[in-house]
Amino acid sequence: MLDGLRQFIADIVAPHDQNRTFGDSDYRLAATALLVHVVSLDGQPTAAERRKLHSLIESHFGLDQGTADRLIADATEVEGEAVDLYHFTSIIMRSLDEEGRKRIVRMMWELVYADGQVSEFEDNVVWRASDLLGISQRDRIELKHIVAERAASQVKDGAVGGRPLPPGGLAPTRAT
Repeated sequence: MLDGLRQFIADIVAPHDQNRTFGDSDYRLAATALLVHVVSLDGQPTAAERRKLHSLIESHFGLDQGTADRLIADATEVEGEAVDLYHFTSIIMRSLDEEGRKRIVRMMWELVYADGQVSEFEDNVVWRASDLLGISQRDRIELKHIVAERAASQVKDGAVGGRPLPPGGLAPTRAT
C-alpha cells in the first residue's frame, strides 16, 4: 500500500519522468542538460551547435545516434524545468572524479566555440558551472585556451562548424 502511495505522489510531482529514457540521477542527463543550457544562451542553437552537441554526446558517452537524440530530448526537458545549475552540477560532482568533471567543462567550451563566437553570457555560465564542479580557475582557463586554439586552427580553413566565420572571427561578443 505504501509503494502505491509513493508511486501516486511521484506521478503527481513528476509525471513526465516516466517518459524519460535517462533517470534524474544519471550524470549523463545532468551533463547534457548543462550543454543544452550553454547552446541555448544566445537564442536558438545554430546548426553548427546542434551538430557539435550531438557529436560530443555520441563520442563522450559512447551512444548511438538514436540514444543520443533521446538523451538530448530528455536533457532539454529537464533543463527547461531547472531553476539553477546546482541541481545538475551536484549530480555530476557525486558521479565523476576531477578528470571526468574537467571533460564536462571542456565539452562546454567546445560548444561555446562551435558557432565561432563567445558571448559574455556563455563565458559566465561555464565559469559558474566550473566553480560548482570544483574545477580550479587555472584549469578552467587552460581548458578554454586549449579549445580556443583548436577552434582557431580550424579558422585557417576559413570555417567553423561547417560555415564561414562571421565578421570579426572568434572575437568575444558583448551583450548590449
